[in-house]
Amino acid sequence: MSTDDRHPDEANEVDEADDTRDAHAAPAADAARSARSAHSARGTHHALAAAILPLVGGAGNVESVASCMTRLRLGLRDRTRVREAELRALPAVLGVVEDDTYQIVLGPGVVTRVAPEVEALVARAAASGTDGHDAEALAGKGAALKADRKARNATPAKLLLRRIANIFVPLIPALIGCGIIAGLNGLLVNLGWLPGLTPALTALANGFMALIAVFVGYNTAKEFGGTPILGGAVAAIIVYAGVAKVEVFGRPLSPGQGGVLGALGAAVLAVYVEKWCRRRVPEALDVLVTPTVTVLVAGLATLYGLMFVAGEVARLIGEFAHWLLAHAGPGAGFVLGGLFLPLVMLGLHQALIPIHTTLIEQEGYTVLLPLLAMAGAGQVGAALAVYLRLSRNGSIRRTIRSALPTGLLGVGEPLIYGVSLPLGRPFVTACVGGAFGGAFIGLFDMLGHTIGSTAIGPSGWALFPLLAGSGGLGPTAAIYAGGLLVGYMTGFLATYFFGLDKNLLEEFNVSPAPAPEKNRQDSPTPTSGTPGSPETSDPDAPPRPEPAGL
Repeated sequence: MSTDDRHPDEANEVDEADDTRDAHAAPAADAARSARSAHSARGTHHALAAAILPLVGGAGNVESVASCMTRLRLGLRDRTRVREAELRALPAVLGVVEDDTYQIVLGPGVVTRVAPEVEALVARAAASGTDGHDAEALAGKGAALKADRKARNATPAKLLLRRIANIFVPLIPALIGCGIIAGLNGLLVNLGWLPGLTPALTALANGFMALIAVFVGYNTAKEFGGTPILGGAVAAIIVYAGVAKVEVFGRPLSPGQGGVLGALGAAVLAVYVEKWCRRRVPEALDVLVTPTVTVLVAGLATLYGLMFVAGEVARLIGEFAHWLLAHAGPGAGFVLGGLFLPLVMLGLHQALIPIHTTLIEQEGYTVLLPLLAMAGAGQVGAALAVYLRLSRNGSIRRTIRSALPTGLLGVGEPLIYGVSLPLGRPFVTACVGGAFGGAFIGLFDMLGHTIGSTAIGPSGWALFPLLAGSGGLGPTAAIYAGGLLVGYMTGFLATYFFGLDKNLLEEFNVSPAPAPEKNRQDSPTPTSGTPGSPETSDPDAPPRPEPAGL
């Protein structure tokens, strides 16, 4: 059939497909200009989503869309279709991380608004049949690549830690909100202000924590493939006041005994009981028998075993944390502050999330987070030193200027992936800064001035509203600020004097070759990316290795 003989609707579909292919081939500069030209906040987020989508292979290449606090997490069919250099050149993109999903770092606040826009664009393309013209042909290849990557990188331990993180990360917004309200309420109580309001604020701050075990159970069952509400029902037994009438090993249980660890174990057990029932109970009886047996078996096991065991484990965690800081505060702080960023790089930091939550549940705050937050302070100090030492490299200096505000607020990924990690040595000296900052906080912990955080997630300056401790808000904030200053100064000095050797200075402390006039007009100035990237450095320079993902 000739082009002229096509039905008008069919011709329109072909034209739309052609437009889609043209959009895929458009340079990143057009996408960036589209994002900058949006006049409203929602329009800007929609334009950014529209700019990102063709650079990751189009809507047909996207299997799933999710987000965490700072990253847009995309499940892609074929990662070879990603145009990463152009993606990194988008002004709003702070970095890119490859893991089980393809992760685009957009920063807090932005990512929660961009992710729904990407989902909507993908759904719209799927409904209209556009952007998928070659997706089916590549689906087999993409699936094979994905399976190969998972087989090589997804070790059982890391998969388990990732599942645990998926359980607790959705709870972080509530922990932050309730933690800030708790801090505000404590300030009002200490000052004697608004006595009629403080009881209400206490209820707002503590209501979520009183039922956190239920939310953990719900998320656990969902993550492990069970019915979420059954996981929540079994975990609710832990916080039910009536458990005080149940005796185990000759002692009555306490409401909340075992906390989030008990809820985690109870929900996992419920999932296995539920799956066992689904395989054996006839379909006609499944809706009656399976939920009943699941709650009965997992509930009794929780009452007569898990609550007691998890309670002892939680007690030992709390006692060990306090003993460690009381007897080896500076050393513990040095190790935790210095090794936190490497733990993040390996994905092992996720093992700390249940520990943080357990400490918050027991004491009202976690004493570990302020120590770990010093790692970000070391990054800031190291970045400032790089900024001064590489005075001729405008590209790296622009990256640091754009990433420094978020670094001060505790979002360190732009500095890590855009500056310190690609350079190598500055990443190590930044860890030294974090180690000394952690040692400073640990010293005061050993002296009896406990420093803690009422929530997890924020770091840097953003942690100030969440601080709590044994010495009141003023001294606690002063000690934490002192730790940040030590981290900044040590990271700066270590990087300035030892982080950039002669070879690095010769390679990077040069002015990037000017781009042709046409390129300068058509391409946006990148605000993120690895030092010495092709867009910003001498074309004869050797390529930099890509950073490892979280």
